[in-house]
Amino acid sequence: MEITLSTCFIAVDDHDKAIAFYRDALGLEVRNDVEFEGMRWVTVGSPAQPGVSIVLEPPLADPNASSADRQTMAELMAKGLLRGVIFSTDDCDATFERVSATGAEVLQEPMDQFYGLRDCAFRDPAGNLLRFTQPLEK
Repeated sequence: MEITLSTCFIAVDDHDKAIAFYRDALGLEVRNDVEFEGMRWVTVGSPAQPGVSIVLEPPLADPNASSADRQTMAELMAKGLLRGVIFSTDDCDATFERVSATGAEVLQEPMDQFYGLRDCAFRDPAGNLLRFTQPLEK
């Protein structure tokens, strides 16, 4: 039996800003853009991983959610408390230069970690944490 990742979700509060960031700053391709019941989902992914998609979804993608729940999610997002994603890269420093040149919020410049990775971190326009890791040479 084989299990693989196909899709993960990141909450965003402005899909147009998110598309500009994930497509233009990170180089991901936009695979789908769907609107339904007043909500919007945009699917992006790396051309190098056609079988793995990231869905940029509303902060609370449930049409039956209460207004109080929507407000809570918006507040958590504004504080940057929703989880993000970790990307692999073959050149952490070049990735850092490319993403930081777009004006993205830098959380950590590239540095070697004791656990065998070089990594850096940013926030996307919605405040989600994004880390970029590169294995250190042994």
